[in-house]
Amino acid sequence: MQQNKEPNFFVIGAAKCGTTTLYNFLEQHHEVYMSPIKEPHFFCSDIRIENFSDEYKKYVASRGINFNEYIESDLKKKHWEWYVDTFEDYLKLFKNVNQEKAIGEISNGYLFSTVSANEIKEKYPEAKIIMILRNPVERAYSHYLANLRDGRTTLSFRKEIEFDNKKTRKGWCISHNYIEMGLYYNQVKRFLDTFPKNQILIFLNEELKSNPQNVGERIFEFVGVNSHAQINYGAKQNEAKIPKSAKLIKFLTQTGIKRKIFHLLPESIKVKVKPLFFEKGAVPKISHEDKNWMLHFFEEDIKKTQTLIERDLSNWLK
Repeated sequence: MQQNKEPNFFVIGAAKCGTTTLYNFLEQHHEVYMSPIKEPHFFCSDIRIENFSDEYKKYVASRGINFNEYIESDLKKKHWEWYVDTFEDYLKLFKNVNQEKAIGEISNGYLFSTVSANEIKEKYPEAKIIMILRNPVERAYSHYLANLRDGRTTLSFRKEIEFDNKKTRKGWCISHNYIEMGLYYNQVKRFLDTFPKNQILIFLNEELKSNPQNVGERIFEFVGVNSHAQINYGAKQNEAKIPKSAKLIKFLTQTGIKRKIFHLLPESIKVKVKPLFFEKGAVPKISHEDKNWMLHFFEEDIKKTQTLIERDLSNWLK
């Protein structure tokens, strides 16, 4: 029987909720094949590079991917993100599938996209859908810290939220969407309205933090592979860091120098280089005042979401 070389499961977000950790779990499993581009973003035709803000176009360009060359290569090198335009190119991401039972990819834009659920359903009606949600206040603050780390902002948390909310152009990679990405109700409902309930698995970020092995094993069982495979569940991904100079980090990121420094150098050298650019010590936590201020953006949506997914989210309301 000919080996299937097309995806049969999708991890769809939400952004800053732990999908990089899930990718790390999944790609370790010998019965799972993951797209070598972690976020190919094919099934979201409403999210395309030509629509991005100039700022985000620079960040995408800084990744240094010649996609046409890459897709014809052996795909051994992993890349973080792209926006694949054609189904033919998308399928090439899976050309190295070899006897794996579960074939998948992770694109955080799918949950945010208004068309992704229907676009996936049209091609793969039997696909398994996995999503992970996080307290939206914590998600927004984590998103802010990531932008601070990459030099996308130099503002305080509250000023950054207010500045983003005032933007007249909104959208994925157009504005930062600190609030919009955490309004889960409509995002989740699109998938629940499109796919049968037994094809959807929803986790909370709290579960991933408290018992990553349990989350991993439940995902493996859901996608139909051995749930007790030997997986390293301890690796930390995308840790927040505060830059010594946001302007310098922004320059290094947009020119692609940061990628070369922190992704291409050996780990032994990266450990020595990072302290030159980032502050030592713990990353500051969100203040109680800012938490309470943020909660008013999300309170009603949280209540609707907990009814929709039949999970107790009362801790998010405290």
